[in-house]
Amino acid sequence: MATAAAASAASDAVSTSDHSPSFDDDDRVYLVPYRWWRGAQEAVTEDVVRGIPYAATSTSSYYGIRIINNLLGSDLVFHLRRSYEDTWQHEIGPEEPDSGRNYALIRHDLWSRALKWYDSSGLMPKGSKRGSSSTDEEGNSVDVYPLMLRVSVMQEINMTIKISKKDNTNEYYKKANKIFATDSEPVHIWDFSGQTNLILMNEWNRLPSDCQHNDQEILLEVQVYAMPGIEEQQARTSSFPRGIFSRCEWDSLSDVDLNSLGFGLIGLENLGNTCFMNSAVQCLAHTQKLVEYFHGDFTKDINKNNPLGMKGEIAFAFGDLLRRLWRQDRKGVAPHRFKSKLAHFAPQFSGFNQHDSQELLAFLLDGLHEDLNRVKSKPYSEAKDSDGRPDSEVADEYWGNHLARNDSIIVDTCQGQYKSTLVCPDCNKVSTTFDPFMYLSLPLPCSAKRTMTVTVFSTDGITEPLPCTITVSKYGTFRDFIQALSIACSLRDDETLLVAEVFRSGILRFLDEPSDLISLVRNGDQLAAYRVPKGQESSAVVVFMHQKVEEHRGFGVPLVARLPDKIDGPELCSIYLKLLNPFLCKKSCFSSGAVSDDSQDDWNSTKSSTSTDLSDISDSSDESTNIEDDLTFFLANDKGQISEMEHSKSKIEMDQPPELLQGAHLPKNRLHVVVQWQVRGLAQYDLELLSCLPEVYKELPIHRRSKDQESVTLYQCLDKFIKEEPLGPDDMWYCPSCKEHRQASKKLDLWRLPEILVIHLKRFSYSRYTKNKLETYVDFPIHELDLSEYIAHRGDSSVSTLYRLYAISNHYGNMGGGHYTAYVYHDRGNRWYDFDDQCVTAVPEDNIKTAAAYVLFYRRVDPTD
Repeated sequence: MATAAAASAASDAVSTSDHSPSFDDDDRVYLVPYRWWRGAQEAVTEDVVRGIPYAATSTSSYYGIRIINNLLGSDLVFHLRRSYEDTWQHEIGPEEPDSGRNYALIRHDLWSRALKWYDSSGLMPKGSKRGSSSTDEEGNSVDVYPLMLRVSVMQEINMTIKISKKDNTNEYYKKANKIFATDSEPVHIWDFSGQTNLILMNEWNRLPSDCQHNDQEILLEVQVYAMPGIEEQQARTSSFPRGIFSRCEWDSLSDVDLNSLGFGLIGLENLGNTCFMNSAVQCLAHTQKLVEYFHGDFTKDINKNNPLGMKGEIAFAFGDLLRRLWRQDRKGVAPHRFKSKLAHFAPQFSGFNQHDSQELLAFLLDGLHEDLNRVKSKPYSEAKDSDGRPDSEVADEYWGNHLARNDSIIVDTCQGQYKSTLVCPDCNKVSTTFDPFMYLSLPLPCSAKRTMTVTVFSTDGITEPLPCTITVSKYGTFRDFIQALSIACSLRDDETLLVAEVFRSGILRFLDEPSDLISLVRNGDQLAAYRVPKGQESSAVVVFMHQKVEEHRGFGVPLVARLPDKIDGPELCSIYLKLLNPFLCKKSCFSSGAVSDDSQDDWNSTKSSTSTDLSDISDSSDESTNIEDDLTFFLANDKGQISEMEHSKSKIEMDQPPELLQGAHLPKNRLHVVVQWQVRGLAQYDLELLSCLPEVYKELPIHRRSKDQESVTLYQCLDKFIKEEPLGPDDMWYCPSCKEHRQASKKLDLWRLPEILVIHLKRFSYSRYTKNKLETYVDFPIHELDLSEYIAHRGDSSVSTLYRLYAISNHYGNMGGGHYTAYVYHDRGNRWYDFDDQCVTAVPEDNIKTAAAYVLFYRRVDPTD
């Protein structure tokens, strides 16, 4: 058996290695809490030092004789297996696993420097014992005790560690059992000392190739740093399984000046469409009450046995993330652990799809409340109707019942109470209840009208396309749409409109069902309306699509006309050239600069420039008679595709009319023709005018919407929230008096206001077929949101109803994706900051009001301040 001298010699060998850091003369190694070491590692090591990760596991049964001996001798035996998981590696060391007890092995010089750094920085754990077990470099005594380990090398599993009563005092042996017992949860050890690596290399060289283990044991002494309460903490780790902070961190971070200018300005890395999460987290992480709470010892409130909670894991993950966001350095944080916990307990947020920041916020607030609910055993309470009792009495009863079952920092800070009144339309029965709320979801009282822009094309060969902007009901049908458009474009009595949605230079669909809802058309769609003769509805329609011969790619807006009963190639070409006449450069030489998505006047000037007579058309046709030589016509499907297998058959010859041109053979009575152009032919036409097609509704930039688009105030949103309205037919109320479901009227009133008021603006709407986002600009107060006119009960006049804005979750873009950011007010700097994922920049207060505001965070203020 090797002795401690062998271990000492091994240390000396390590110290002389060219690839190992230099040791001091003291060859002792120290076992310390991993979090304690990580806290000082950057400060005490100049070079990058990576620890070798090991996982401690219980011994297996195939060493039967040794197991029996260990049991009889009451030895603690476990294996140390090298871990190669990439997730354990970090910039200066590995990340701590999500569970288990975690330690580091470090050299004496590193331990002394870390101890000195903690002492000089004022972060030394409170209540540290000054015993006589060991001394630091300054001669101060610290509580360290020796632990003897017997190490044997296994080729298959790295090492076996045995801790025996024969080698250790009874007291130290009991402490070792608390630290290394692997039956309850994993134990992880990172070796920053180099000892294990040296032992493995030396012993592996001695092992025969056919030998799986070495019976020789190396006696290694490890100094265990007994940081105050470490054994007790580790013994009860199962109560705090994820992301637990060391006692040192609890004590040191609780004294951080949270209003210091350098704190709280750290961004969150985007892990892949996690901007929604980053936005919500930054708003909560800058809620002062929550920051102070999670920088204290919130573990005393963890409720592991709450069936509605998540065993404290969401609270620990959020607390860990919040504390990392309030470090003094400004390095961005990658919230991998928090995202993992979120996906585990809320699968709807798993993966890397975009989600709603308000939905994440609702889940997180509820999850934190349940994890931190101080009520361990919830009493049963039955909701009672008001039955004519005073509202104040009923409200206090409801609130008391709620607090008897719910008591957490979230309730203390974020929960209020509103009054709900239902009135039966038949018997006038009044039912009043008082319910808690975590946030207010306010509807936006936007207009029921919708503005839509459609480009109208004529078939007379004279008039250029003209965009028409109309206003229709959001809930109207295409019949209403056609009627409004007909008036706007001055449609003649002998004309009718064919409306189509254009996509990639082709007709995606014709909007020819009068009963369809207008909501089926999105703001980003492009619509074209074609004026065709009335009374020829039975005649076929021809759709001309344009292609360049060299590219075989479509361009421009399709042109549409009615077909005569008999049609041949030359007649088809003549119809096409007539439709193209308004686009000749001679007549629209200055129109390309006039056509604009935003300018109706420019389009009108373009139209006036083409007010010529038919003789002009004849002249221009004569001048461009050779254009026919540059055009080739092909039959195509409704997507503009020409059959490659029957390319020659698809070509329309000018001297021989194919039978397929007869209307009776056309699907849906429509003929789709692709016209291929030679380059020289294109030069005669204004392609920009032919391709110009504005969107149905062009969104203005966010910063312009406050002035140029519909806007409402936050108070108008509150008015709509408390307005009495009838319930929907799918949300009937059972009247206890009538004994029937009734479409009662409902009214909400604010009764109790929370210290932190979260207001959700309901921008997203959903129907059976569509999703939509309201881009309405909401003008919200920043410094004084006064809710005195909206609270139905003022029981305590000393409670302020004034609020100040301190955070905003913003959403830019549409329903399908978009991007989330957060604006946060920093008290010490007296300024606002824009948290755009990892990027954090100052932003003027005048710029924080935008149409992107989605969730508003207010805190109560004293009117005397």
